[in-house]
Amino acid sequence: MVPGLIVQSLMLVMLLAYYFHPPMQLWLDGLARVKSAWGYGYTALSSVVAGALIPELLRIGVFQKGRVARRNLANLLFSVPFWCFMGVVVDFFYRSQANWFGAEATFPIVAKKVLVDQFLYNPLFAAPFTTWLYDWKNRGYRFAGTGEFLTARYYRDTVVPTLFATWGVWIPIVSILYSLPSLLQIPLFGLALSLWVMLYTWMSEQPKR
Repeated sequence: MVPGLIVQSLMLVMLLAYYFHPPMQLWLDGLARVKSAWGYGYTALSSVVAGALIPELLRIGVFQKGRVARRNLANLLFSVPFWCFMGVVVDFFYRSQANWFGAEATFPIVAKKVLVDQFLYNPLFAAPFTTWLYDWKNRGYRFAGTGEFLTARYYRDTVVPTLFATWGVWIPIVSILYSLPSLLQIPLFGLALSLWVMLYTWMSEQPKR
């Protein structure tokens, strides 16, 4: 709850600063131009940094007291390609929503995007796919027993709790993201992603009860 509130507060500050603090608006507009120039390359790089490198460096610095372990390299071998892929998927999804509903930050458009994002994209793809991959990683990449990933019981017991955590953190965040210009959504998505990955990694590593 606390990490979720922290990242939501940071995103709200960024939204207000963009619309009411001209120096911040100029800086963010510059970031948007970089995103426009680099396209999916920017998304891939920023997602790796935000979703893989920063969380692992924080794990080393905070939880491991600065000591690097073999596990950190193993984590990066999983998280770098995974979050690179997911970042590009999110970018494509955001672009698609802009084409479907429009890019204006009006209440009806933002509401449609949030509903599709959180109640179609997440339950049907993002939450189960992420849960499967993290669970497979935590099982030592063994394929034995992974058939249960496609069962209703697994979805109920493992994916649904992830969905509630996702909704609690991300509904306010995506509401803020969709209230910004399209080219700023992915750069600021990275800010939220770092804390979310830390939170999700912790959840995924807890023993099932």
